Amino acid sequence: MITREWWNKHRSSFDLYASDFVIDEASRGDATAAAARLKVLADIPMLPVIPPVIELAEGVATALALPPRARLDAAHVAIAAVHGMAFLLTWNCRHLANGVLAAKIERACAEAGFTAPRILTPELLMEIP
Repeated sequence: MITREWWNKHRSSFDLYASDFVIDEASRGDATAAAARLKVLADIPMLPVIPPVIELAEGVATALALPPRARLDAAHVAIAAVHGMAFLLTWNCRHLANGVLAAKIERACAEAGFTAPRILTPELLMEIP
């Protein structure tokens, strides 16, 4: 599985950060699987949710016309942008790692005075010889 390969072979090449938004998503679903996800996240530094994050998340959600159930996707972008993250690693190709939406995300971030992170899947964030 690509996710495990990235985690085992490539994560040490990056400074990893998470947020309460990640914890929220990782906590969902099967209790055993959620506990395993949370254990992996336990040692990763957390980015604080500060007012500009909330404001930018709203702007990104509006720019992408996200339905209420997908608003958390905008929060991931916002926290990464506000805290100056170069990359946002995601498996979400519907609302985040989506080339069609990239310009809208970049524009929403720029209008708020932030640089959008590069939003990539694990496959795209691996050095392949």
